[in-house]
Amino acid sequence: MSTTTVLGNKLKSVGVSGVDKPKRTPNHPNKSHVVVTKVDGNLKTIRFGEQGAKTNQNEKQKKAFKSRHAKNIAKGKSSAAWWANKVKWT
Repeated sequence: MSTTTVLGNKLKSVGVSGVDKPKRTPNHPNKSHVVVTKVDGNLKTIRFGEQGAKTNQNEKQKKAFKSRHAKNIAKGKSSAAWWANKVKWT
């Protein structure tokens, strides 16, 4: 199977439009978003964000999140915290 077919199948099964393009998942029981990213040449599905959580309400909340998850955010695109920081806290 070609790389393009594997990529297409993965994106289709998760329901996203492309690599590194996060999508809301309102029907997922726990997580609010999903993204497919490439890590070390392999595709990885990352689910992140708490369903129904109120985020980015004020600067104090933003600062607390970034402080609490700083180590995981520093791991880069392979981390759910990095995606939550980018999508939900900017």
